[in-house]
Amino acid sequence: MDVIDFESLFMVLPSPHMILDRDLRYVAANAAYEGAVNKSRSELVGGRLFDLFPNEGEGRRRLENSFRKVLETGDSDTIAFIPYEIPRPESEGGGFEQRYWTAIHTPLKAGDGSVAYILQNTVDVTDVVALQEAASLPFRMRTGSVELLQRAREAETAYQASLSESSHFRRLFQQAPGMIAVLSGPDHVFTFANDAYRRLVGDRALIGLPVREALPDIAGQGFYELLDGVYKLGQPHSAEGQKITLRQDGEPRPRETYLDFSYHPIRDVDGNIAGIFVQAADRTDHVLASNRQRLLVDELNHRVKNTLATVQSIARQSFKSVASEAARASFEARIQALSKAHDALSASHWEAVGLASLLGQELAPFGSHRIAVEGPGVDLVPRAAIALAMVFHELSANAASFGALARDSGSLAIRWSRQAEEDGGRLVLEWREEGGVSMATLPKPGFGTRLIERIVEGELGGQLRIAVDARGLVCRLDVPIHEIEMRAGPHAH
Repeated sequence: MDVIDFESLFMVLPSPHMILDRDLRYVAANAAYEGAVNKSRSELVGGRLFDLFPNEGEGRRRLENSFRKVLETGDSDTIAFIPYEIPRPESEGGGFEQRYWTAIHTPLKAGDGSVAYILQNTVDVTDVVALQEAASLPFRMRTGSVELLQRAREAETAYQASLSESSHFRRLFQQAPGMIAVLSGPDHVFTFANDAYRRLVGDRALIGLPVREALPDIAGQGFYELLDGVYKLGQPHSAEGQKITLRQDGEPRPRETYLDFSYHPIRDVDGNIAGIFVQAADRTDHVLASNRQRLLVDELNHRVKNTLATVQSIARQSFKSVASEAARASFEARIQALSKAHDALSASHWEAVGLASLLGQELAPFGSHRIAVEGPGVDLVPRAAIALAMVFHELSANAASFGALARDSGSLAIRWSRQAEEDGGRLVLEWREEGGVSMATLPKPGFGTRLIERIVEGELGGQLRIAVDARGLVCRLDVPIHEIEMRAGPHAH
């Protein structure tokens, strides 16, 4: 059997056919099409359709929409009824002639699945329109033709109504501030990308191209593999602050962008995965600002620790000749307590420190077998964390020297609770020691006691009560919650 010459077959088809490239330039037209539009093949091939057949009316808009739909979706599209003027040959008087058409647009795809050309099958229905006004024709002939035309018009009207609604939603997605794209098939061919997404990638060509061809500069960054996994497994994927490197036209080096994004599988009517819906938001400014803040906090922490070390060194030299060894050790211990509080705040980027964590840090050297700590979660603002760190240091130092922690038989219980009040509530904390040294050996209140009073009653606006009973020392702190706790929102400390 001889091989079919499809080019010859195309040329002799009785129905008008032509082929356009992605720029809507003619690449082929058969003899029937030449006769329908009154132009030869040599006049058509290489020319743009809308240059050869100019039209600024509704007909052009509908044609352009149909072509765009085919290029973006890879699906065929039909215009059941469209009026469109074509030039009349000079031999017939020139000017333009109103014609009516039915057009079927079919995508011709390349090997990678992208749309390379559009095949148009055109049917001139002008004569059928004329029959609507031909009252002199026999009734049966007139009625059948007119009904055919009427059905075509009704179908086109319904199609245009649905297209109008679809176009409205498309415009909403196209202009949405967030980035949106739709990928089709296992090669992730772009069928839609809104304005925000195009700006991200530098307004490069996307529609009809697989992601590996459209965005070759993201190779090696893991995005191809993520898309493959979502398409294969049908499980969505999301990430926050993900770095992506893209090269924009005219820029000497790639630009780093940080995105919050999600990939969601798209399923067809049978439940099979047909593509991926992409959403993204540019978080670059936020991430860079956070990084700058972190660098500043780290630098601040470094300088504070250096300052504390300098103070400690100066104090050591100053106390060498004028104070006792105990006084020097006590001072250095207070500086170290401040330094540990700063370390805890540094670890949380100076946002908040848990009350239980602060206590655990101060009491760690004494072991947990004789220390009980109990209370609800309280996140301390930096100012309160440093203040309470000094309070807990003074209390634990006193307990280790004179109280419950000075003997193996002693025990310490620390419990706190929230007390609701009209002014926002209070935090009540009780430090209770049992089994310490006798009351007769307890020292008189000194600098440590005055320091605790100054912090609780002065800096934190609370109330302090320290007492010693038959079992040991009891310290009760009562401070307003709003003075110490980290709260969400712009008014947080």
